[in-house]
Amino acid sequence: MDETQRRVDEIRKESTELENHIIDQFIEGKMTRRDLMRRGTVVGMSIPLLSFIAAACGGGNDSASTGTGGGTATGEVTAGGNVRVALIQPTTAPNPLLVQDEGGAGLLGSTGEFLSFSNSDLELEPRLAEKWEPNDDGSEWTFTIRQGVKFHSGATLVADDVVQTFEKLINPKGGSANAQSALGGVLSPGNIEAPDDATVVFHLDAPNGNFPTLVSSANYNAIIIPADLDPADWGKTFEGTGPFKLQSFTPKQGAKFVRNDAYWGDKANPDSMELKFYDDEAPMVLGIQGDEVDFVEHFSVSGGKALLDDPNVQVIAIRTATHRQVHMRTDKDPFTDKRVRQAIALSIDRAALVDGLWEGKADLGNDSPFAPVYPATDTSVAQREQDLEQAKQLLADAGASNVTVELDTWNGFEIPDLAQLIKQNAAEIGVTLNLKITDAATYYGDGVFGKSRWLDSVMGITDYGHRPVPNVYLTASLSGDPKIGVWNSAHFKNDEYDSLVQQYVAALDLDSQKGVAKQIQELLLDETPIIFPYFYNFLSAAKPNLKNAVSAATGQFDLSKAGFTS
Repeated sequence: MDETQRRVDEIRKESTELENHIIDQFIEGKMTRRDLMRRGTVVGMSIPLLSFIAAACGGGNDSASTGTGGGTATGEVTAGGNVRVALIQPTTAPNPLLVQDEGGAGLLGSTGEFLSFSNSDLELEPRLAEKWEPNDDGSEWTFTIRQGVKFHSGATLVADDVVQTFEKLINPKGGSANAQSALGGVLSPGNIEAPDDATVVFHLDAPNGNFPTLVSSANYNAIIIPADLDPADWGKTFEGTGPFKLQSFTPKQGAKFVRNDAYWGDKANPDSMELKFYDDEAPMVLGIQGDEVDFVEHFSVSGGKALLDDPNVQVIAIRTATHRQVHMRTDKDPFTDKRVRQAIALSIDRAALVDGLWEGKADLGNDSPFAPVYPATDTSVAQREQDLEQAKQLLADAGASNVTVELDTWNGFEIPDLAQLIKQNAAEIGVTLNLKITDAATYYGDGVFGKSRWLDSVMGITDYGHRPVPNVYLTASLSGDPKIGVWNSAHFKNDEYDSLVQQYVAALDLDSQKGVAKQIQELLLDETPIIFPYFYNFLSAAKPNLKNAVSAATGQFDLSKAGFTS
């Protein structure tokens, strides 16, 4: 027996039944190397361990990368310096309970850290949690908290800080609406314990195979803060454990952070990091072209086309599940008949949308949350394509003539162009869509039923940020349970769907997830409460001499290792 095989045998003896099942799936060719890395890290296996298993056992023939890097070029950089970041204006105060947009996510992640970090390959990298593991059915997850970590104030991080952070986030009275969209029906108050300073145990409402992702950086409100800190006061100090700490913050203008020399890990390379807030994309684009900033956290093709072909700009493109949802109220005419919903979906020329709005930097959507980037997505399900004749026939069969509907949305990124194109496509099958495009505040309102054009409109277009697993899309935006479906703008209710999602959420292995995913995909194609036209790449930009900068599709960025070439 050679040394490599001996090491594999040792690993397998020390691995859990679930971990060995994942290794078996890889060896048997049921899982690619990329899938091995993604699924393995979610259940708590380390990236170095998985890399060794992949090299030693063969199996999948792909690389671990998604093919679209999550950062700038890498290499040697000059020590020190100040990195200037263009960030879209946050819409809320810097409070972990209130933040619900990219700008706010960028602020939270500038000084705060998470239990783990979800990278561009959908892997979980340990941060404040060194490791985690489930019980046999995934109804209980135990996290080991890193020791010796200090908050910027000098206080020591302990397990109770983690417990109290999540208790505040999931508190039904005054907690984080955004965090609860991921954890509603998953984790209830009072079900988190810290048996000692290094251990946190989450007792879930039901088995959940993707739980570690739901409490990672993918849930950007979930930065770990001191147990005794009121989240409403967080904006005074930006108290966290990260490699940068607050120097100054000016609402509506920006913030400056300096190196945290007491950081538990490798110290940051830059002396400082400066965030500049912008109200829209155009000045951000001009800012990087005019040497006002070094890094643009996010831009779209429609607003930042000039950057795509600019030789003086590095463009970072991350393949994601970021998308737009076109909802149709299943409880309001004319969409009570699924044939009318199907007709609208069949009228849309998705390939033209991807080429025209995104210049190919997007994947086709197939009217379910299962984006092509997800390992569990069943790609054998036929792609829905434009079919005007079939759409007209469906309308005729439904007795739907002279259909007129108001389409609500807001004036951001490419969304108004998308609305106009959907209107033109619908007209080709005899459906009139009257566009009502407002500002974001008017469209989203209070974000609750009865006080939001988004959730109350008969038809609307809503932007959804990236999630490394589809759980939030499946539950918050489509569940018929009002406690879970807090973003169910289609007012969709289907017992079979809810049962399938429950099975998917509980599945611990990829085979089981794929089997249920196919059933969900086919059911949603038939019911069509929401049109998912495309899943687009998350784009960031950097100056050509900036290296080692990392972008995350959830709105965060890591500039701790960044620097400039001389």
